[in-house]
Amino acid sequence: MRAETPLVLAQAGADATVSTGEAVAFWVLGPIAVAGALCMIFARNAVHSALWLVMTMLSLGMLYMLQQAPFLGFTQIIVYTGAIMMLFLFVLMMVGRESSDSVLEVLRGQRLMAAVLGIGIAGVLAGALTRALADVPPAPAMNPWTPEGGGAGGLARVIFQDYLFPFELTSALLITAAVGAMVLAFTDRHSKQGRRSQRELVAARFRGEYERPSPKPGPGVYATSNSVATPALLPDGSIAPESLSDLIESTPTAQLQAHRKQLESRAAGPDTHALAGPEDGAGDGEAAGGTATATEDAVTATEDKA
Repeated sequence: MRAETPLVLAQAGADATVSTGEAVAFWVLGPIAVAGALCMIFARNAVHSALWLVMTMLSLGMLYMLQQAPFLGFTQIIVYTGAIMMLFLFVLMMVGRESSDSVLEVLRGQRLMAAVLGIGIAGVLAGALTRALADVPPAPAMNPWTPEGGGAGGLARVIFQDYLFPFELTSALLITAAVGAMVLAFTDRHSKQGRRSQRELVAARFRGEYERPSPKPGPGVYATSNSVATPALLPDGSIAPESLSDLIESTPTAQLQAHRKQLESRAAGPDTHALAGPEDGAGDGEAAGGTATATEDAVTATEDKA
């Protein structure tokens, strides 16, 4: 008579409830599924939450296969993980998630409803766990080629023969829901941050929604260089701060002062005085002196003609 060793217990007998291999797989895949579900709930980023849910679905699919339900396991992996979750991620990437999105509750009583549903689900799970731990005889194996047995052959005949039209209608409904979600998201974004026309921009600028109603002066006004790091000079000789970019370092202050002294040393033309205007005190004296000189010239010309 041959003695059985613990290494041969990977496939237990018919009188056993759970084999050693199933127990090991359960204690490996179970914590992974629970951890993925918890991370999916507490993740702040929607994309990260979807990826954690994918890990949970993969673990559940493997557990279904270990329970001799290959159709359910492959459906969990191919349909839910490979199709629906990837479609969800695709729509989420197209719509986009920004850090400025509002996380405030828009439904009244949302937390109360979630608490009631959570307590109900916890009660159902507690009852199922209590029944599973009790001394319940295992159900007899069913024919996998029948719909009641959960086999791939029986379920395929039911889905693709008896319920073919509802099956195809469900797939069209999923595609329509994804397209509708994208349309609603883009419409909401367009209403909040839509592009304005030129007339609307001008009206908003004069209403004070922007920093200044006039456009910013660019380099080239009294410019002494074609470099974008050299600022433009205003008609009075001062530097236009708006002509320099914050991303580009300006030229040294000494060089700017040298350019300014060079400009101040030049003789001022009539156009410069017309744009800048005379200074207080000195401008009045220069204007008075210019008027007196013009009067004397006019008197001298009159005497010469006489």
